Amino acid sequence: MPMIPITADDGGTFQALHAAPPGGSGPTVLLIQEIFGINGVMRDLAADFAAQGYHVLCPDLFWRQRPGVELTDQTEAEWAEAFALYKGFDEAAGIRDLTATLAVARTLPGASGKVGSVGYCLGGKLAYLTATRTTVDCAVGYYGVGIEAALEEAAAITNPLLLHIAGQDGYCPAAAQDAIVGRLRSVGPATVVVHGGVDHAFARVGGQHWNAAAAAVANSMTKQFFARLLKE
Repeated sequence: MPMIPITADDGGTFQALHAAPPGGSGPTVLLIQEIFGINGVMRDLAADFAAQGYHVLCPDLFWRQRPGVELTDQTEAEWAEAFALYKGFDEAAGIRDLTATLAVARTLPGASGKVGSVGYCLGGKLAYLTATRTTVDCAVGYYGVGIEAALEEAAAITNPLLLHIAGQDGYCPAAAQDAIVGRLRSVGPATVVVHGGVDHAFARVGGQHWNAAAAAVANSMTKQFFARLLKE
């Protein structure tokens, strides 16, 4: 899959992975990374969404710290490096980079102009923030970390949002889950699904907490959500 350049709003250029659908035309999915960068997991997700008929753009959000990060979740050293990058991540700048990527996503050759975002872990919260701060047509977040601290932005949600929460998520405890569910219950375009009995990153294939059954349920909901809102 090729990388294409994106111009940041404050200067500089970063790269985004691009996967094209069969035939080269369709809506676009803005794929938002975990704390491990654009690694094999993100590449596999990009390939899967492309096979479903979408252009996919996955921007390198750690470029301001170190371009080209590609880690796994298999060693303590990589976990330590990933968390260091996460702690040093400028969230506001990241949303601006996603906004710049969104603009490119709407004008890709063969793209329909409709764009949905989907993110995991770090990207799960950023997907939520694309729903509150950008013009993305719809958004999906998987086990986002820290959404409960940004619920004051929920009133800005005008397009459909789907959040997948892991019921046993160590990074999103019960009180945080209750706050998210309680606040978004009153936001018409938002749907929150709590997947019971699974931990953080239950949809990361091969990860420590991967749960094939729960992942299949969540991914099916996401597939139907995107098909209804981006293809119809």
